[in-house]
Amino acid sequence: MQQVLIVINDAPYGSEKLFNALRLAIQLNEQATAPKVKLFLLSDAVTAVLPKQQPGEGYNLQQMLEIILAQGAEIKYCTSCVQARGLIELDVIEGCVKATMDDLALWLLESDKVITF
Repeated sequence: MQQVLIVINDAPYGSEKLFNALRLAIQLNEQATAPKVKLFLLSDAVTAVLPKQQPGEGYNLQQMLEIILAQGAEIKYCTSCVQARGLIELDVIEGCVKATMDDLALWLLESDKVITF
């Protein structure tokens, strides 16, 4: 099975990079020959794993992340990035896992394709 790694660096709201990365992940998971999709969140993208976000209008990233997890994808987020933002003790969306650069490096080596946003 083909493996696709999507690395996301951009903040959840303000630009649509993270939104578009999640849209792509959902679409990849819906293909007839769906690859194994893995998402790794870095920098300001780590704030997307915080639950109970209530965007005024438009897309709901928590809902999208939950769909991606239900489709069988894996989602990890950078431990040092959440520490740098003072978020290490906060709850996260169930199924999202703290990880390190070692984890990202292993995923990268296992992947057939890598996409960054």
